[in-house]
Amino acid sequence: MADDVRGGVLAAAVKLIEKDGLAALSMREVARAAGVSHQAPYHYFEDRESILAAIAEEGFTVLAQRMENAVDSEAAPAERLATLGRVYVEFACDHPALFRVMFRPDFVDAGRFPRVRTCGERAFATLPAAVQACIDDGLPVEPSVQALMVLAWSMAHGFACLLLDGPLALKLPDAVEHRDALIRDVATAMQAMFESKSRRGRMKTRASRPAAKRQGEARSARALPKKRA
Repeated sequence: MADDVRGGVLAAAVKLIEKDGLAALSMREVARAAGVSHQAPYHYFEDRESILAAIAEEGFTVLAQRMENAVDSEAAPAERLATLGRVYVEFACDHPALFRVMFRPDFVDAGRFPRVRTCGERAFATLPAAVQACIDDGLPVEPSVQALMVLAWSMAHGFACLLLDGPLALKLPDAVEHRDALIRDVATAMQAMFESKSRRGRMKTRASRPAAKRQGEARSARALPKKRA
């Protein structure tokens, strides 16, 4: 029974956020929407932020599971990275309320709720691993590994925000009308971009190997002792 009430409170909070936004959420409104007494939510959550923290924790957990399940170890690195981006955007579209709460430190202080931080780190862990796989496949580390991770994350997160918050629908209504196809197309474009850079990186590495070998041989020759006449 207790789990049912707690789950009902969380479900009501999610619906309220989807309908009226984060700012409209209150303990009283959640209780009303859940069909329980005004005091009932306090039996499970200390305050409004505790409800939001539980929502963020659930969001990061679901996102992590989706991303982990989507990774195909047999796929090319650039394809894996693009797949993670696609899954990220699809999650945001499927769970807009969760997505909006997860990335709002002004509403949920991760320092106060360590489980939120832990779940967030689990979801994030798929990104550096995927970027490193691309680097191992030839992607140049230019200008830094961090820059590459931020680029990949920004592409997925920015795309998700454009879809959820409306600007994309205003500028490209025809594309948004076929949202699923658009998400797949953007993922394909992302994959092509990273594949192209990785391919050029491999070609550059191969081209530099003969020169490096010659330089090494020259250094070795200079290091040998000269024979006396």
